[in-house]
Amino acid sequence: MSAVAPPLRTWIVAACLSATCVADDERKQRNYIGGGLFGTRRQPAARRRGGTRSGVPIAVSFHPERGAVENNKSETKQRRVVVTGMGVVTPLGHEPDEFYNNLLQGLSGISEIEAFDCSSYPTRIAGEIKSFSTDGWVAPKLAKRMDKFMQYLIVAGKKALENGGVTEDIMNELDKSRCGVLIGSGMGGMKVFSDAIEALRVSYRKMNPFCVPFATTNMGSAILAMDLGWMGPNYSISTACATSNFCILSAANHIMRGETDLMLCGGSDAPIIPIGLGGFVACRALSQRNSDPTKASRPWDMDRDGFVMGEGAGVLLLEELEHAKQRGAEIYAEFLGGSFTCDAYHMTEPHPEGKGVILCVENALADAGVTRQDINYVNAHATSTQLGDLKEFQALCRCFGQNPQLRVNSTKSMTGHLLGAAGGIEAVAVIQAIRTGWIHPNINLDNPDKNVDVNLLVGSQKERCDVKVALSNSFGFGGHNSSILFAPF
Repeated sequence: MSAVAPPLRTWIVAACLSATCVADDERKQRNYIGGGLFGTRRQPAARRRGGTRSGVPIAVSFHPERGAVENNKSETKQRRVVVTGMGVVTPLGHEPDEFYNNLLQGLSGISEIEAFDCSSYPTRIAGEIKSFSTDGWVAPKLAKRMDKFMQYLIVAGKKALENGGVTEDIMNELDKSRCGVLIGSGMGGMKVFSDAIEALRVSYRKMNPFCVPFATTNMGSAILAMDLGWMGPNYSISTACATSNFCILSAANHIMRGETDLMLCGGSDAPIIPIGLGGFVACRALSQRNSDPTKASRPWDMDRDGFVMGEGAGVLLLEELEHAKQRGAEIYAEFLGGSFTCDAYHMTEPHPEGKGVILCVENALADAGVTRQDINYVNAHATSTQLGDLKEFQALCRCFGQNPQLRVNSTKSMTGHLLGAAGGIEAVAVIQAIRTGWIHPNINLDNPDKNVDVNLLVGSQKERCDVKVALSNSFGFGGHNSSILFAPF
């Protein structure tokens, strides 16, 4: 065979392989039986030792003239990632300082829903944004067409740049091929899509021609990148309520690997519309404490009866350390690392032993290169549900033990649950805690669950805390777990 010219040799090999593949395909078709989710297979007859059938040629082609492919990829020293900007749109304010000051005061952003008539719903409260404008941030014509989740995303993203001191002059100097946007959404453009369905009842001619692209979760990041001219990594991740953390960690990884210098990352959601409220009502997930909205979200309290929906966006500007220093940026905190895992257990219920959460936290600590003793502040996912709050707390105790220095709180007691945006605004809360030395209270913890150690929970008033390393958890429907870590710089 070695004497055969390469083209002819290639043809002979292809012919032999083709005959083998045809025979194999026929055998597989005979062995396949329809039925079941994936179908089943007949048990193959026992084969003789050696594993090949008599009479079927096996062709092996050798190309001694072809050397092994050289790997010219250079070793890249892991680069440090810092936070240099923050942007928020929340029920408690649209600036990072305003937002965090309201959290420190224990103010609740939960109230009666005003955006639509929900008098027939068993839940009529939410962390609804009452006042919001895109003026000066989004072109009016574009703002009119796009879903609110995109409006929130673009405004929060641009505010993160402004907060990070990225002026027009600095923007013009950036290598835009090394700047990316990774801002996700758990629900996407629900209002745009819902409106399109209603229009379709009349005629397809009545539909918004942008209803499909503006309903997808990636389009917010895409529009923001087009606006900024940023040509680096641009996509979105949608992992339900864990979306923001997945995006933040993935964005940091792009910087660590040397692919980018700056990344806008986080999450945005605008689910407070009839179909959004109705969907969560139907799965019996929401609090029905309509008579006292500010008391409805009460993580770890015995009287919690479900979570409260919220809306908004939280975006971080992550930057490579030396790049940030070179442009004279103020560094708010350092991103240390994180982890993703899956419970692989149930669509909505947490694993009864918290295995996925424990694995996620332990992997995050290992990725960040810190020990469990280094962690003294946890911003928990705690949404005010019976099972979720308890299982997360038990997992934290398994990971950190009875550490008297550990302080645990839940931002959702005041904002409600912003779904895909939750991790984004909670990352801002963590960074603000690092900056100010104050951690916000857990409001409505009037009657703590007997199964939690109240000594680890922050009380009804803000507390002084010299944060060494902070952990922020976010978990989503489908068993998605995510943990990210920040530290003072």
